[in-house]
Amino acid sequence: MLPDLQVKDTVRMRKQHPCGSYEWTVTRLGADIGLECRSCGRRVLLTRRELMRRAKSIQPAADQHPTPEPKEGKP
Repeated sequence: MLPDLQVKDTVRMRKQHPCGSYEWTVTRLGADIGLECRSCGRRVLLTRRELMRRAKSIQPAADQHPTPEPKEGKP
């Protein structure tokens, strides 16, 4: 099973795309996973099983854990 996969995560594949890139961005979650090539913008759908087989590593998006903003209270 895939680890916690979120939209905007970056997936590094084992084989390179014909454009030369190894990195894809997750655009859709569900029964199929939507991916967009970071170099050429090509979009594909892969089943979870196929993605698990083809992925080399998964890097969480930078904004996964945003820091909470301070609340402004009335004194």
